[in-house]
Amino acid sequence: MPAPHQTTDPRLYDWLLFLLAPLFFSSNLIFGRGISGEVGPFTTALLRWVGAAILMSPFIWHERRACLAFVRQHTALWLTLGILGMGICGGVVYWALTLTTASNATLIYTTSSLFIILFQWLFQKRAITGRELLGMLIAFGGVIAIVLKGQPEALFELTFNIGDLAILVAAIAFAAYSLLLRRPSVRAMPPLPLFALLALSGAIVLIPPGLIEMTSGAPLPDTWMEFAKLAGIILFASLAAFYCFQHAVQVFGPGIAGMTLYLMPPMSILMAVVFLGERFEHYHAIGIVLVTGGLILATAPRRKTA
Repeated sequence: MPAPHQTTDPRLYDWLLFLLAPLFFSSNLIFGRGISGEVGPFTTALLRWVGAAILMSPFIWHERRACLAFVRQHTALWLTLGILGMGICGGVVYWALTLTTASNATLIYTTSSLFIILFQWLFQKRAITGRELLGMLIAFGGVIAIVLKGQPEALFELTFNIGDLAILVAAIAFAAYSLLLRRPSVRAMPPLPLFALLALSGAIVLIPPGLIEMTSGAPLPDTWMEFAKLAGIILFASLAAFYCFQHAVQVFGPGIAGMTLYLMPPMSILMAVVFLGERFEHYHAIGIVLVTGGLILATAPRRKTA
C-alpha cells in the first residue's frame, strides 16, 4: 500500500502490483489444490494466518505505538477486517471447496467485484460510468467462457449446493473488506504494520473454528510436502497477494482494484499449464482476450478536462 494520501496518477509500480495481485491470489490454487483433504480447511486457514502474522510481527514491533493505538481505538474494525478478509475468505472458502467444484467457485467468487461497485453506489454514492459497466460485463463474459469451456449450453447443467452459497458469502465479505480498507483510520496506518495487524486479526478470529476442527479429528499437516504447500500459501497467496491488493485499493479505489479478480481465472489457467502440465484450450484464449479487454476498458484513465 502507498502512503495514506494518493495525489498523483498511478505509476508503473502501482500497475505492476495491480497485475501481481491476481497472480499471487491464483497461486493459492496451485499450492492448495493438493492440500485439500490432507489438512482440515479451518486448520489450513489458521496455520496460514498464524504463519503470516509471525513473519510480519517485526513490523508490528517497529510501529508498536501506532499499532497499539489502532487496535485500542478501532478494535471492532480491526477484528471485522480479520473476520471478513481472513476468516470468511479463508476458512469458509477452503471448507466450501470440499463441497463444490472449482468451476462454480471461480464463477461465483468473481462476482465480488460486482458487489464492490454495488456497495460503493449504495453506501458511498459513487457514480458508475458506462465504460466501467461495459468493461465489467465484457470481463465477466470472459470468466463465463472459461468456466463453461466455450459451451453456452453447459450453463443449464450447472448445479449449486451449500458450498456455492458459502462462496457467495465469501464474495460479499471480500467486497465489504475492500471497502473498509478505504476508511480514513485504516489509510492512516503505515502499510506494512497495517497488513501485519490484519494477519494477526485473521489468526485470532480463526483460533476457535481451527481448534474445534483439530479436536474433532481433522487431519493435520505431517509431511514435508504438506508443509511446503502451506509455506507457499503463506508467502504468496497471503503475504504477497493481500499486500498487492491492498496497495491497489489505496491507489485505484476498491471498485477498480476489485476488477483484478477477473484476472484470476486466466492466470490460474496459465499457471496450471506451466506448473501442472494441463492443456491450453481454445476457450481459454477467448476468455483471456475478453477478460483483458474488459479490464483495460474499465480501468483506462479518464480523459482530463480543463
